[in-house]
Amino acid sequence: MADLSVKVAGVDFKNPVIVASGTFGYGREYEELFPLSVLGGISTKGTTGQRRTGNPSPRIAETPSGILNSVGLQNPGIDYFIVNELPYLKTKNTTIVANIAGSTPEECAEVAAKLDATDVDMIELNISCPNVKQGGAAFGTSCQGAAGVTKIVRAATKKPLMVKLSPNVTNIVEIAKAVEAEGADALSLINTLLGMRIDIKTRRPILKNNVGGLSGPCVFPVAVRMVWQVANAVGIDVVGMGGIATAEDAIEMMMAGAKAVQIGTILFNNPYAAVEIVDGMNRWCDENNIKSISEISGTVEKW
Repeated sequence: MADLSVKVAGVDFKNPVIVASGTFGYGREYEELFPLSVLGGISTKGTTGQRRTGNPSPRIAETPSGILNSVGLQNPGIDYFIVNELPYLKTKNTTIVANIAGSTPEECAEVAAKLDATDVDMIELNISCPNVKQGGAAFGTSCQGAAGVTKIVRAATKKPLMVKLSPNVTNIVEIAKAVEAEGADALSLINTLLGMRIDIKTRRPILKNNVGGLSGPCVFPVAVRMVWQVANAVGIDVVGMGGIATAEDAIEMMMAGAKAVQIGTILFNNPYAAVEIVDGMNRWCDENNIKSISEISGTVEKW
């Protein structure tokens, strides 16, 4: 059997398969199906400074090969997470990545500072959130905004910091470089693409929020391209996500330059997908005489 262990920003993962934030909750429901210890890691539901109820429904819409969501960061708040969810997760023998968000850079930093005193393994900063100080623009859509929020969060914690990038930008490489310059230890990408569906009977958007984030297999080629571009432009580790549904997808993403992968939307279609991807990657390594999965990272060759 191959060695599936990987390191991201110095943090050990027993295998490269991390379940993505917002698709796995805190793992309690999935634990009814398989032990969480088989996972390389869990990126938790995005957590903010205070409890959020999220957006009004409908907030999920199916699309060909994917879904649109406008859930709106529904979560119980950082204090509840630290007291009630993190201790449970830390007993599951897998790496715990705390995904955080906020309406302002200061809120993000406050959440990170509280996590600094815990035994969480890594912090993942979601910079696709609206910055109310900038009129609702997302942190991650400009170099200045991405760098600014990364800088203030970096100063608030000594934990390994991974920044999750938005694909809704003109040049994701420049955003990645700006975040790296302000102290990010790793990058994860891509977050969802902005999309919309319309009910032709009512002539209204299907989502109450009008627009939402598109995820699922339909975004996979975009994600592979962006991971490849960023991994070749920065000196820090990259975690790839966006539409991964099979072990072959995960291997392709790693060949593009990812050190590890996150899977999300496919879990709604196949809740065993994470386990199947781990097993499939192991078989592929054996079939191709790969001793360590880390060997394949960034091995794609340009024509």
